[in-house]
Parts: sequence; C-alpha cells; structure tokens
Amino acid sequence: MAIIQDWKIRSTTAQCELTEKPFEDGEDFYTCIFDDPESDGFIRKDYSEASWRQVRSEEGPQPFSFWKSTYKAPEPEVDEKRTEDTSAEGMLRRFIEEDDSRTEHARYILALMLERKKTLIPTDSQEMEDRKLLFYEHAENSDVFIVADPGLKLDEIEEVQKEVAELLAAEEARARGELPPSQDEEQNAETESEKGAEVESEGEEAATADESEGDLDESAEPVSKGGESPSEESGDEPAKPEE
Repeated sequence: MAIIQDWKIRSTTAQCELTEKPFEDGEDFYTCIFDDPESDGFIRKDYSEASWRQVRSEEGPQPFSFWKSTYKAPEPEVDEKRTEDTSAEGMLRRFIEEDDSRTEHARYILALMLERKKTLIPTDSQEMEDRKLLFYEHAENSDVFIVADPGLKLDEIEEVQKEVAELLAAEEARARGELPPSQDEEQNAETESEKGAEVESEGEEAATADESEGDLDESAEPVSKGGESPSEESGDEPAKPEE
C-alpha cells in the first residue's frame, strides 16, 4: 500500500480508460482509484460499464476504491467560475493543491460544509494505518476530492469551524476590495519594491563612479617623459653670467 502524500484533485478524462471512447451526457460509468507506485499517491481511471466488467474479470491490480457515477457534460463557464471562486469550494481546491499540512483540519471542515450543501457527494472511505481517507465526488463535474479525516474532537471542530468562517469572510471581503492584500501578497510587493530600490541604487553608484573618474581625468597634469615636470613658460630668457 502506497504512503499517501499526493492528494491533488482528480478530474475525469471524460472517456473510457480501456476503449478511449468519450462518455455521453447521462451515461453511467465507474470511477476507480488505484495506487500509483510512481508518485506514492493515487491515480484515477474511468471505465464504461462494459469495460469495467471486463477489467474486473481479468487478473491485475485491484482498485483501492471505486464507485458508480453518471457523467455530466461540463458547462463552458465552469473553468472561469472556478478561477474566480472565493467560496468554500474555491478555498478547498486551493488548500488541496497547496497540500500544506497546516490546512488539513480546515480541508476536513470545508469538505463537510460542501457535503451538507450537496456540492460534494461522499463515495467511499478507507482506513489507513494512521488516518482515515474520505473520497468525495463533485456533483456537477465528477472531480474527485480526497480528504483526510483528522479525527477532531467536538471542541476542536468548533474552533476550526470558526477559523474557516473567518477565512471565508476575509476572502470575500478581499475580493470586493474591502481588505488590504494578504500577507503573502504584501511580502511579494515588498520584495519587488526592494529589488527596484537595489537596481536604482546600483545605477546611482555607477553614475557617481563615472563622474568621479571624469573629474580625476580633468584635474590630472600631464607628465613628461622621464618623469620630469615640464618647465614653466616665461617671456625672458635667464641672464648669462659675465666672464
């Protein structure tokens, strides 16, 4: 069994893994999650009903989890809507993609919120050595969300729910321009500003150095060959001594 480290969202390829035939809108198919030895994570494969019966009858790797779904043709504006989404779904997608251990509790609460809204449909759960994995399917586009159940206690759940509510409120307010940029955005802006100041400072130092070299060239006196200084010019020649 692979050590699960990669929990990125798994989207359907909208076609049968075996025949490569595209699914039709409203067609039933099977979503199968296999261990992926190359990434120590999961790989998703979708099969038509006929192909799934054939795969199940053959010897080979068995899926870690599988369930039956109904294919829904995607709407054209889904991707654009997802990009601008600051809702619970948008935050969950971002947290899963970032895969930061500090957001594991928030991911679990967000998944529960979306389950209650029937945005995410629970399809399966699997017990691991140190945790329980929950499998969800998006009701509209069949994306698979894999979320760990951290086993929170009641008081911990209430605290995380409060944190998530504050995060969502801040996201929506920031999207409306009512809040300043997040800490990461401010740090990026400061970094860019510092880089610009350094470039400007280097340019000023280079210009100062060029001016200093020009002043030195103008003030330097020519030196004659042999290291002797040139004689001063005079209108009269020195008198010769009398014999």
